[in-house]
Amino acid sequence: MTAPLTLYGRAYCHLCDDMRTALEPILAEFKVELQYFDVDDDPALEERLGELVPVLMAGTRELCHYFLDAAAVRAHLRGIG
Repeated sequence: MTAPLTLYGRAYCHLCDDMRTALEPILAEFKVELQYFDVDDDPALEERLGELVPVLMAGTRELCHYFLDAAAVRAHLRGIG
């Protein structure tokens, strides 16, 4: 299994829901686990990310925010997979 991706979002954020849904086929294709964190549950995350959600990270590298960049995610996963 490939290293997990991390999605930072909010419970009431439709863009966050959209990104999670759009990620599902990519996660299945590459057998990747997705870790999800609600920024409102962690003051440090809320301070760091503010309104920049959803944001998809691979370790410390930002792959995309607001909208899924499927090409960037796949390119990243091909490089480490």
